Amino acid sequence: MHKKNNNKTKSFIQGLRPFSSIIPSKIKKNLKKNGYNFASIVDNWTKIVGKDISDKCFPINIKINKLSNKPNLVINVLHGKEVAIEYNKNSIIDKINTFFGYNYIENVELKLLHTRREKNSNNQSQFDFKIFDKDLEQIKDLKLKRKLNELIKAYNEKNN
Repeated sequence: MHKKNNNKTKSFIQGLRPFSSIIPSKIKKNLKKNGYNFASIVDNWTKIVGKDISDKCFPINIKINKLSNKPNLVINVLHGKEVAIEYNKNSIIDKINTFFGYNYIENVELKLLHTRREKNSNNQSQFDFKIFDKDLEQIKDLKLKRKLNELIKAYNEKNN
């Protein structure tokens, strides 16, 4: 047996150390704050809440309430879907608590995620590909020219 004299006296076999002594202190803090529960929520999000809800939102953080020591789940919600998620808050809490088998989450906080693109100042949503007309005319390969024209057309249809 080998004894290591630091602040704590521990006995262990030469070369073998407890796993807890290997883990960095920052990871230990996260594990003590139930960080592994958040990871399992993120990994199983679609299974827990269902595809309908998971398409509208996703978890980003867990905040611990200082007064009750119960975690609050923070969710990013897509713009325009916040009302549907607001109505399903209690359902989300119930599903997560059922997944863990005990009352883990106390509340769900919503954060709005802005994903819409702003239109240009001249209200033009299509890109003007006329600037490439001269370059397209110089291309001799007809197949390539046709494919580039199809790409431009598909891009403009998608952005309407």
